[in-house]
Amino acid sequence: MPKLGVNIDHVATIRQARRTIEPDPVWAAALAELAGADGITVHLREDRRHIQDRDVRVLRDTVQVKLNLEMSISEEIVQIALATKPGQVTLVPEKRTEVTTEGGLDVIAHRVRVKDVIDRLHAAGIEVSLFIDADRDQIDVSKELGAEAVELHTGCYADALTEVSRAKELAKLTDAGAFAVQNGLLLHMGHGLAYRNVVPVASIPNVCELNIGHSIVARAVMVGFERAVREMKELISVTGRASE
Repeated sequence: MPKLGVNIDHVATIRQARRTIEPDPVWAAALAELAGADGITVHLREDRRHIQDRDVRVLRDTVQVKLNLEMSISEEIVQIALATKPGQVTLVPEKRTEVTTEGGLDVIAHRVRVKDVIDRLHAAGIEVSLFIDADRDQIDVSKELGAEAVELHTGCYADALTEVSRAKELAKLTDAGAFAVQNGLLLHMGHGLAYRNVVPVASIPNVCELNIGHSIVARAVMVGFERAVREMKELISVTGRASE
């Protein structure tokens, strides 16, 4: 059964809309843990549009499950990661103009810089995952660069409008996932996953971690954070019971 990493960025989005102190993503992280989250994920963007430096520091001191810091390869953010030492860093692409992450990090094009960042994070005792597209060449280079894991971008699957196109994207994820595992990488998935579409992805063989945020926060607005996390956890756990 995949572990559930709950991304709490959009709790901070609500807070930053008013530049106030609530809702506090640290509180959301505690509620997510109480509801069974296996990890907490935050993306410290260069423009600080949601998660702030303070959030990362306090979460590092309070989160009892794995803290996964999503981040670009910019030097400023790398220095923050080295100082706070989260349990895991996931390197992602980042553009100031995007609403959300639009695709995987091109580790082939940025091979030299990514290798440098990975080596420095490893020296600090931090595990590294690379957020990439479901592409064998990207997976090959991820392995060469020394990452422990890859997180395959599931956005194309989540955005598919027909059953045929959705099945095609799921097949791509399944094939790329198998290739990653064959190469000794841990397999993570994330982006755009929601209550309506998560089960097929959670059922892909050897997926060990799903990172899900916006859908959980959106449901939490209506039903509460603990219930929203529990409902997602239950959907994922069904796949584990089915394989027993």
